[in-house]
Amino acid sequence: MSVEGTWNLSVSTPIGKIKAVVELREQAGTLTGVARGAGEEIPLGDIILDGDRLTWKQAITKPMRLNLAFDVTVDGDTLQGTSKAGRLPSSKVTGERQTAPEYQA
Repeated sequence: MSVEGTWNLSVSTPIGKIKAVVELREQAGTLTGVARGAGEEIPLGDIILDGDRLTWKQAITKPMRLNLAFDVTVDGDTLQGTSKAGRLPSSKVTGERQTAPEYQA
């Protein structure tokens, strides 16, 4: 299953919902990605796709400095799972793959 594409994520944190956009690309059999949100562009690390389970790590500085570990299950053009920041409780993550805009004549 391909997870390539642009994903709109929503992370439900104790301080409210945080929106982010994650772009995943496959290059020479390796997944690479970046996350954009809160005015930051952050490379994703340790991206692993195992069946329909996708995990990655990223460090953010806004709204505070945190190292996040994502663990989501991909189902077609949607995903859901969790994001964990150190000893803080897990936050629920949902996402939807952006589809290419349809051409209208």
